[in-house]
Amino acid sequence: MARALERAREARERNEVPVGAVVVHGGRILAEGHNRTVEWCDPTAHAEVVVLRKAAHRLGDWRLTDATLYVTLEPCTQCAGASVLARISRLVYGAPDPKSGMVGSLGNLVQDPRLNHRMRVTSGVLAEASGRLLKEFFRERRG
Repeated sequence: MARALERAREARERNEVPVGAVVVHGGRILAEGHNRTVEWCDPTAHAEVVVLRKAAHRLGDWRLTDATLYVTLEPCTQCAGASVLARISRLVYGAPDPKSGMVGSLGNLVQDPRLNHRMRVTSGVLAEASGRLLKEFFRERRG
């Protein structure tokens, strides 16, 4: 999670919403990255989607079974759904997102029994540091 937080800080330096993510598979980092929505002019370029794409490409398989996704902010609907589709085994996230989080705040897409895949979830890891980074970013924007 510390690596994901480093990636979030990089996002902030690039004027992106500071969210970072890392995919670990077989004890090694398969992919890491951060939000790129502004830089790529792509509303889907959230940190999770960026790293899921990189990880699948590097692994040579869209199924990321036995992989853990670390992300500094609770995933939104898009990212929670992408994680389910990628067959992520475990999700670890930092700060909750009461406005759009879909791993407990507004719903829980990644553990919905109606879907064909569910994952283990650990929340609150480095939540304070992740949340502070986001709050500072938005405070500066409103300045």
